[in-house]
Amino acid sequence: MSRICELTGKGRQVGNNVSHANNKTKRVFLPNLQNVTLMSESLDRRVKFRVSTQGLRSVEHVGGLDNWLAKTSDDKLSTKAQKLKREIAKAQAAN
Repeated sequence: MSRICELTGKGRQVGNNVSHANNKTKRVFLPNLQNVTLMSESLDRRVKFRVSTQGLRSVEHVGGLDNWLAKTSDDKLSTKAQKLKREIAKAQAAN
């Protein structure tokens, strides 16, 4: 399972550990991913995602999963999220 947020596209970053003697060794910074269940209001069902904590706060700030998916470009979203975005668009167009 890859370490990438399904809603924001946030992934791992590479940097250095720097010791007191200024020795540098490579290290990896991983995002804080959580398994969460988010509610889609237009589809009236729950969807499970693997989301970073920053992404989860962003989704709540924007006003929910449906608004977040509508405003986010497809290149940041996972394939599961892109499919859900299309389902939500169809449901909103039907109403």
